[in-house]
Amino acid sequence: MNLNLDGKQALVTGSTKGIGFAIARQLVQEGARVIVNGRTDASVADALARLRGDAPTAHVEGFAADFSSPKAIDRLLRQHPSVDVLVNNVGIFEPVPFEDISDEAWQHIFEVNVMSGVRLSRAYLPGMKQRNWGRIVFISSESAIQIPVEMIHYGVTKTAQLGLSRGLAETCAGTQVTVNAVLPGPTRSEGVTDFVSQLSQGQPFEQFEEEFFRSARPTSLLKRFETPDEIASLVTFVCSPLASGINGAALRVDGGVVRAAF
Repeated sequence: MNLNLDGKQALVTGSTKGIGFAIARQLVQEGARVIVNGRTDASVADALARLRGDAPTAHVEGFAADFSSPKAIDRLLRQHPSVDVLVNNVGIFEPVPFEDISDEAWQHIFEVNVMSGVRLSRAYLPGMKQRNWGRIVFISSESAIQIPVEMIHYGVTKTAQLGLSRGLAETCAGTQVTVNAVLPGPTRSEGVTDFVSQLSQGQPFEQFEEEFFRSARPTSLLKRFETPDEIASLVTFVCSPLASGINGAALRVDGGVVRAAF
């Protein structure tokens, strides 16, 4: 399917690996010009090399920055004052008992997971409205609806993204700018591999996966971790002109973990 993304300028935050990289790769495959972001020059260079290896004619460039810093966003805007597509994907998570989550940890996870998207959307949304076309997508999580007891602070930030995306969409009424949230389920990305190592106590991955979906996510219909590409396929479509009728939505690609018919 041709998603009509040729020439569209896209920024995908946190896109050197995992879901973000899969989104960047699929956008490139659809002809978009993609800005790849990671925290280090080395990680960005590696991601660009992999993208160009897959598609030698790809229009990709990198921007190394930690978007929890307002100064980093100011630097980004000097280099890239406008984009057509903004995917707020960057995020962190860590299993920590609620009683052990410090104020500093709460503030840090909000800066990365929520405020990075606030600041970038605030920067790029006016230009999208002026041009009367744009896409903003927040990569939330099924944890926004079913707060995980092992990382409550993470779930709360993902819930905040749902409110933020819907509120921004309300400001775009009557335009061709859309703002949506996508809610993945448990996904086998590099970050989740680290997460699994903390919880698995040395179990083989396959054994941990079976136990995880039996006890921690028993409502899953998929009964396995999703792949980053399964998430990216929905995100790429939502970023396209073909998704013009989708606005202000919380779109689940959660493997059926959320047990609701709506």
